[in-house]
This record gives sequence, C-alpha cells and structure tokens, in this order.
Amino acid sequence: PSSFILTGIPGLEDAQFWIAFPFCTMYFMAVLGNITLLIVIGMDPSLHLPMFYFLSMLAAIDLVLTTSTMPKLLSIFWFQSHEIDFEGCVAQMFFIHSFSVVESGVLLTMAFDRYLAICKPLCYSAILTGPTIAKLGLAAAVRGIAIITPLTCMVTSLSYCGPRVIHHSYCEHMSVVKLACGDTRPNSIYGVTVATVVVGSDSMLIAVSYILILREVIGLSSREARLKSFSTCSSHIGVILLFYMPGLFSSYAQRWGQNIPANLDILMADLYLLVPPMLNPLIYGMRTKVIRERVLSLLWQK
Repeated sequence: PSSFILTGIPGLEDAQFWIAFPFCTMYFMAVLGNITLLIVIGMDPSLHLPMFYFLSMLAAIDLVLTTSTMPKLLSIFWFQSHEIDFEGCVAQMFFIHSFSVVESGVLLTMAFDRYLAICKPLCYSAILTGPTIAKLGLAAAVRGIAIITPLTCMVTSLSYCGPRVIHHSYCEHMSVVKLACGDTRPNSIYGVTVATVVVGSDSMLIAVSYILILREVIGLSSREARLKSFSTCSSHIGVILLFYMPGLFSSYAQRWGQNIPANLDILMADLYLLVPPMLNPLIYGMRTKVIRERVLSLLWQK
C-alpha cells in the first residue's frame, strides 16, 4: 500500500486532543533534559569519563526514540493527520524497535560500569579505556540494527490486501503485521523471540550486576555511604524497570492480550516511549552531583 492510517488511541478519540497536552509536556521535558545533558557533558572536559560517555549515548538514543514517534503522534491528536506513507511507517518501525534494543544494550553497559566502579575500583580505569567504551557503544548499536533489520525486511515482503487502518498511535511491528494477508507466523515468532531474548538476557545481567553492587555496598562501614549507594541503585533500577516492563507488556499484549482493553495497551506503548526518556536525564543526570552543579552554574551565569 502507498500509505496507512494511524488511529491514535482507539476508544479515546474524543479525549485525544486533551491527552496531547501532557504528552507534549513530557516530550518537551525529554528533549530539553537530554539535550542539556549532551551539551553539559560535551562542554566540560572534566566530565569526559566512562560513566558520562554512557550517559551521552543514552541521551542520544532517547532523543531518537521520542522524536521518531511524538511529532506524528501529536499531529494525529491535534490536527487529525492520520495518514503515514508506507516507507515512513517502515522507517518509524525500524527506528523504534532498533533503538529500543540499542538502549537495552547501553543500560547493560551502564550497569557494568557501575559494577566496576564500586566492586573493582582499582581495575576501573584499566578496563574502561576510550577504545573499550567505543567498542561497547558500537556493539550495542550493531546488535540493535542487526536484530531489527530482518524484522523490517519481513514486514516489507508481506502482502497487504485488507484495510489500511493501523489501530495504534505509531507503526508498531505487530500492529502493521495484522494488516497483512497470508501466513504471518514467522513475523510473530521472530518478534516474540527477539523481545524475550533481548529483555530476558539483558535484564538478567543487569540484575546480577546490581546484586553484586548491593552486596558490596552492604559491606561499607559508613551508614551515610550505604544510604547514598542504596538511593542511587534504587533510582537506576526504577528507570530500568520503567523501560523494560511497559515494552514487554505491549509486545505480548499485541499477540495474546485479547482480553486487555486496546486503549490501555496502546497508552502503555505510548508512555513507554515517553516516560523513560523524560526521567533518564533526571535520574542519571541531575541526581549526579557533578552534572547538577554544572547545570546550575550554567543557569546562574545566564
């Protein structure tokens, strides 16, 4: 087909105009926060350290994720611009799913970074050199693109002979596949396998990292240091859960969630691309003392 029709949030058509306002606010906060993080880290040579390089990667990925969906979503809610051409739909699908996998990989490298910093501080600078950081970032990007490219090719090779209406706010993989004729089981199986393997393996390794970190923290003699470390770890774990749980819920609900209301499923999928990018600069950035001081000093100078 030359184009598809995106419905937005089925069942909430009358409320979409007003729903767009909090969505727009969250999008603005996500863009502002992540751009601020990139500028502050880029301008300050003292922040050119492994942890802040990983934060920069996360900020750049979040900008791509939100910007690939939110402008079109807001145009649907406010201006009734429902049509999206086929190539644009496929491109949007590729960016959403590939960069979600890339972000998962970066979150894993950030957990590894924290593990080394807390549990192996003497080896930290020797292991996380500049070339190693670049290789870890490149590996996360290559893995995301390599996993999602076959998925995108499978979608473009399908035949579409039914209605052109996608019951979603953006071009999510299974929402598009449901419009195809013929056997779509390979698409469904590949999609579920990718979601399960990526989320399962990455979240398990992240959990192991934080368990080792917490075990090390418990052994600290200073109560203040323990509380500070617990606070940091709990914040990071909260962001990680916010990233993984809605995405996995949406992926499974699209295939087997016949009893789940469509508007709840799609609202969760929309928030999955908004809430983590909005919170990441606050949790990972502003709660980091050095970045907070740099941002405040820049604002004070202005």
